[in-house]
Amino acid sequence: MTGQTIIAGRAAGQVLSCDEGLSFWGGVDPLTGRVIDAHHPLHGQSIAGKVLVMPTTRGSCSGSGVMLDLALNDLAPAAFVFREDEDVVTLGAMIAARMFGRPVPVLRLGAADFVRAAAAETVSLSETVLELDGTALPLAPLPVTALELTAQDRAMLAGEDGPARRIAMEVICAMAALQGAERLVDVTQGHIDGCILANTANLRFAEKMAAMGGQVCIPTTMNAISVDHGNWRSQGVPPDFGLRAARLADAYLAMGARPTFTCAPYLLDSAPQAGEAIGWSESNAVIYANSVLAARTVKHPDYLDLFIAMTGRAPCAGVYLTANRAPRRTLRVEVPAGHDEALWPMLGYLAGRLAPDRIPLLTGLEGCAASPDDLKALCAAFGTTSAAPMLHVAGHTPEAADFPVPEDSVTITRAMLAQVWADLNPGPAAIDLVAFGSPHFSLSECRALAALLEGHGRAAGTEVIVTVGRNVLAQTEADGTRARLEGFGARMIPDICWCSITEPLLPPQARNLMTNSGKYAHYAPGLSGRAVRFGSLADCAMAARTGLAPAGPPDWLAPG
Repeated sequence: MTGQTIIAGRAAGQVLSCDEGLSFWGGVDPLTGRVIDAHHPLHGQSIAGKVLVMPTTRGSCSGSGVMLDLALNDLAPAAFVFREDEDVVTLGAMIAARMFGRPVPVLRLGAADFVRAAAAETVSLSETVLELDGTALPLAPLPVTALELTAQDRAMLAGEDGPARRIAMEVICAMAALQGAERLVDVTQGHIDGCILANTANLRFAEKMAAMGGQVCIPTTMNAISVDHGNWRSQGVPPDFGLRAARLADAYLAMGARPTFTCAPYLLDSAPQAGEAIGWSESNAVIYANSVLAARTVKHPDYLDLFIAMTGRAPCAGVYLTANRAPRRTLRVEVPAGHDEALWPMLGYLAGRLAPDRIPLLTGLEGCAASPDDLKALCAAFGTTSAAPMLHVAGHTPEAADFPVPEDSVTITRAMLAQVWADLNPGPAAIDLVAFGSPHFSLSECRALAALLEGHGRAAGTEVIVTVGRNVLAQTEADGTRARLEGFGARMIPDICWCSITEPLLPPQARNLMTNSGKYAHYAPGLSGRAVRFGSLADCAMAARTGLAPAGPPDWLAPG
């Protein structure tokens, strides 16, 4: 048996292994190297200098930025050993080596050798050999596939369009080799995820590419950023942070991206059509685009999203290809009678746990009503626990009937959903902050919340914040919804979302928060340091009015 070298290099270190994937964004602190995902088995441990052995990563596309920041802070793992395909931290390691001279080796092993590596105490590796507790395992380079390139591709590779596009095309070709692509595909639009100041690396990367003359060549939207771009100075944001966050956004604007500043680009007028090949990053957006809109995009890591936008080209691999969109596990849902909309994020979260490395097909929901907002919540929560770029829901998503039903099957029971509720509700009942908008709220969600709050007063000491994209904010201003929400005492904040919000917009005095987002309920303990409760939109509205979360799970999760 031989292993495969993805990024060659020399390293040695103590093994840190886990059989569960980790999202580096929201899961690892780039300033300490410690795992901050409160739900992960490695929580509290440092990955700095370790040989990290895990099947693959999961979760956010922003993990590549965290990986680059770890490398720049000398806190990266000594090496990565994966069993499955992995693009996100691999891309971060590739950028660390190519643009900043900080290489981190990446290997892929077969199942039997992966088990041996996970059980080893220490390993060392060279470009050609991995030593596992004294046993040598030969390493082979990635097989070279002849990549079909156009004349324009070759011109970009040769630097005829400048050094920025040359680097972009070099990395795209390297990722194509990693993914086994034989050609590149034209994409019609891009979405940039790495515009959040989650780490210093994002700013260094963006400003370096802008200084090199980088320019997008296709319509390109931008994810939520780390500040309300036009108002952060009046909101008490420290100037050092605010200026750097604005600089990061401005670097992408200088490269031609649109100032959409939303993590829900599928709510824009420019949302893609079925079958359209796009180049999006941001996990919830990718999963929604593939699953609900039937557009086609790989879950591109941060930085690769810019390179694709700069060239209009992406490796033709993964779910760009019809065969790779087929489900590989059936999840048969026993739907609890009387459920509310909180079922959908809980199902997404559980589906990701049960299909962490493959596309699932959810059945049993054909008789349930599911709004676009329900499917948005499902996709976002799925992206926190799975590495897969999409899912199918029989009766609700457009490609669910296009493929055979997988024989590999797992049943989702009421008891399993009740355990998810328990996992997402470790906090106390007293609520200081109710957080809406992860992903950004839609107009219909804003209207539904306004209806639940109308005629009531906000609980003393309980803050209510709704994050939205600029497009939705304008819609709520036009139809009066914003005035209704602000009349209750809620704050509506554009440009930023809960996955990037920090103090003082995150109220410093608030220690316990509640959200209807399965995604934020998972990430909030590590990102915000707050205790968390999760519930339906109505439960969260009640907490905003009373300052209290429900004492226990909803009736529809009760046994029997």
